[in-house]
Amino acid sequence: MKTISGIEGYKALQGQPLGESGWLQVDQDRINQFADATGDHQWIHVDVERAKQGPFGAPIAHGFLTLSLIPSLTAGLLKIDGVRMGINYGLNRVRFPSPVKVGSKVRATVKNLSIEDVQGGIQVVNEVTIAVEGQEKPACVAETVTRLYV
Repeated sequence: MKTISGIEGYKALQGQPLGESGWLQVDQDRINQFADATGDHQWIHVDVERAKQGPFGAPIAHGFLTLSLIPSLTAGLLKIDGVRMGINYGLNRVRFPSPVKVGSKVRATVKNLSIEDVQGGIQVVNEVTIAVEGQEKPACVAETVTRLYV
């Protein structure tokens, strides 16, 4: 984990790669729990036998499940001293170029795109790319918007 000295330290990283997470396996239990939490029980996610005969040859994770892994995948990348709180301010752009098949391992790579001052802190836009082990295309590319307050 990289430790950053306050807002000014973060500003020095503008436009820079911020790190890469470890791998996380996406298993059927996680997919089923996400389906239960969201009410999205589409067969390509939760019906294992039918999904084996489907277009992907196996169940796949929900795109929004993949997106929702960003906080846990990136949590260990940076520690920012001198920040009172950080909030998820939203997303600018999200794409799902390829599926995450059940049993696959994913990891996140983060690159800063911009940092701007806002009242009481800064707004950070990072590009987060979620790769799938052994797969050329990423599963998700998202621009996250975070506000950090001092």
